[in-house]
Amino acid sequence: MFWFFPTNYVWNLGVNISMQMGAEIGEIARMGEPLVEVSQKGDDEGTQAFMAAWEQVADDLIVQAEEDRAKGRELSAGAKLRRAANYLMIAERMQAAGLESRMEKYRKMLDCFDSAMELGREPCLRVAIPYGGHVITGRLTLAAGANRRTPMMLHVNGLDSCKEMLYLFGSPREMARRGISSLCIDQPGTGEALRFHGLKARYDAEHWATAVVDWLQDQPFCDPERIGCWGVSLGGYFCPRAVSGETRFALGMVLGANHNWYEVQKRRLTGEGDRPVPHYWDHVRWVWGGKDNDEFMEIASCVHLDGRMEKIRVPFLVTHGDNDRQIPIDYAHQSYDQLTNSPKRELFLYTKETGGREHAACDNVSYAANFMADWAAETFAEIADGKFR
Repeated sequence: MFWFFPTNYVWNLGVNISMQMGAEIGEIARMGEPLVEVSQKGDDEGTQAFMAAWEQVADDLIVQAEEDRAKGRELSAGAKLRRAANYLMIAERMQAAGLESRMEKYRKMLDCFDSAMELGREPCLRVAIPYGGHVITGRLTLAAGANRRTPMMLHVNGLDSCKEMLYLFGSPREMARRGISSLCIDQPGTGEALRFHGLKARYDAEHWATAVVDWLQDQPFCDPERIGCWGVSLGGYFCPRAVSGETRFALGMVLGANHNWYEVQKRRLTGEGDRPVPHYWDHVRWVWGGKDNDEFMEIASCVHLDGRMEKIRVPFLVTHGDNDRQIPIDYAHQSYDQLTNSPKRELFLYTKETGGREHAACDNVSYAANFMADWAAETFAEIADGKFR
């Protein structure tokens, strides 16, 4: 893991995520150098200064992109707006839940991202999926030859990510290169679902997953018999939970085995383990609900996979970093060991030699994206051959 800030894991996590999404190291240095001193005062203090520094570089890129567009250089403009969206995304996720300007910054990020995809001619389409009286928004990446029905991988967020981050991590690209289409979504508790629709996270992830699978099975590009689910970080809970309850999923895979998130919260109350974002307890109450930590912990008591992994009857891949500072590696073994009814289960640990050993492979997401895409392609092929019937 790259340590820009000498003493601050949470801020460094944001930097590493940004780098994995395509940041330029010179821009990281420009944004980060003025923040080194305040970063040593803890996770929470200075996050608005963080926003100001990162937004300034994003704004400079937006101006440069407009200059490119005026000259007809749309691809160059798209590349700059892609990084602007990246930096705005990281800056916004670092802020307190109640920050007045937070929604404005998020919309600005989305505008940059949409323009980046259009100008950069990237295969990333925005979709809206009916969900009760609301919608679940997604980013769809179709594999080559998607005029036919292709396997589909549903990508779900963790606690503090969004669908645009999942796209920029590169997994949809690697899936597409192997003939698999991808849909990255903002499920309840994340991204647009939380910010614009007020949809809180829910422990019964199969509730929203069923709505998404319903929609996918009606699409002409999707093979309805080969829909998989991929989860990162807290998605390492949401994904197995969804697969255990929505039987139309053909396989599942996680980048970080979040087997017992409730137990993690009990540990964090005692100061054990690192956290993903500043203003942590305000953030989790924003995502899940609860007027105070006692109410939140009551909600969180349902967020574990004991008794659920055994319900999974399709192939399932558990991957985890051997130096994950947020989610103990023991949970990877628990998830794997409880997959007693999966016809193909595998546990893979990222190490110092492979990279990807930090939380959510933030030190080498490329290795993880390729490994998981290979496993998915091989397993979808086996499903097509009828191996697991």
